[in-house]
Amino acid sequence: MKYSKEEVIQYVREEDVKFIRLAFCDVFGKQKNISIMPQELSRAFEYGIAIDASAIAGFGDESHSDLFLHPESDTLAPLPWRPEHGSVVRMFCHITYPDGKIFECDTRSILKNAIEKANSSGYQFFFGAEQEFYLFKLDDNGNPTKEPYDNAAYMDIAPEDKGENIRREVCLTLEQMGIQPESSHHEEGPGQNEIDLRYSDPLSAADNAMTFQTVVKTIAHRNGLCADFGPKPLENKPGNGFHINISVKSFYDKSFYDKSFYDFDHMNCLIAGILDKVADMTVFLNSTESSYRRFGSDKAPKYISWSGENRSQLVRIPAAMGKYRRLELRSPDPSANTYLVFALIIYAMLDGIENKRKPPAPVDINLYQADADTLASFKQLPGDLKSARAKAANSDFIKKHIPDPILDAYCNK
Repeated sequence: MKYSKEEVIQYVREEDVKFIRLAFCDVFGKQKNISIMPQELSRAFEYGIAIDASAIAGFGDESHSDLFLHPESDTLAPLPWRPEHGSVVRMFCHITYPDGKIFECDTRSILKNAIEKANSSGYQFFFGAEQEFYLFKLDDNGNPTKEPYDNAAYMDIAPEDKGENIRREVCLTLEQMGIQPESSHHEEGPGQNEIDLRYSDPLSAADNAMTFQTVVKTIAHRNGLCADFGPKPLENKPGNGFHINISVKSFYDKSFYDKSFYDFDHMNCLIAGILDKVADMTVFLNSTESSYRRFGSDKAPKYISWSGENRSQLVRIPAAMGKYRRLELRSPDPSANTYLVFALIIYAMLDGIENKRKPPAPVDINLYQADADTLASFKQLPGDLKSARAKAANSDFIKKHIPDPILDAYCNK
């Protein structure tokens, strides 16, 4: 349910809410929050709540350190794991300077701008997130280990799959927060799990992806475990992917008015736009050193290619019918800032549409089993973080859409 400011104030009063968490993230996608009391809610809506930006990664130094969080009422959600009496709710915020100007490193606002650009161009995009994570045991002091919670394999069931009840609790918690899971299962790695979220508009999908990681980590900890979303938690085992499913509707034809019809005419342009820009934006899709140890094995792509249903490709078209037909980008990992990732994907796809780009021929072979001569004909994703940083730093596409302070934070650390 989407609440107005007045409805939020009424909800807080009637539901005995004692703490309101104002949530945002740093430039690398790590969620932050500040809790305020109910009597401060009206002030938060009218003026914002001040924070010290110099203590947030990528937000600047002490010379101009005051920023303001402005809660967005339509993102209100309860935190079901907090006490029923004296409960806690959360709202996502946009961030401004003291004069009211939007803070350029507010990555949620960067995604909003991309969505507005898409709408003004006549297109509405939809995103669905699939995130993988490992469950590890804690040691006697409550610190994470690298000992997997189980040794089950892909889509195994209990008792081999010990994560079944964790995934169930996560899905039920997400539903209480207004987020719709689609499916969940054990993944290929020991202790590795996946939960897929239903597609939605890009901003809601990004908010949901961030909320998802918080819920998984919270539920895991409550059960004496650690949830690890790192790209490559275990050497010689599958990495964690963040597969992004994308579809589009056009305002210029019946697809916008007919909910059962999605715009497949532009699918090739979307694919071409992503393939053309993916190397430039890889540092934002894969932001850590370990991200690049994932590429090229266990269904994680290495080459810039596409195909239908082929999980060795960077982009694939999953087997689906009707409104569920979509493209899937397989290179990102869960360490990424989802707001930046979705924004860049939107701009890349718009570039593909506006320039009527055409993708190369689909690659209907298993790239993990191809010989060296065959592989030599394909362009590759950047092979390490240094190469990805250099590619982004020299990209006109990235410079156009990513503010200089964020680009500096990613490329000059």
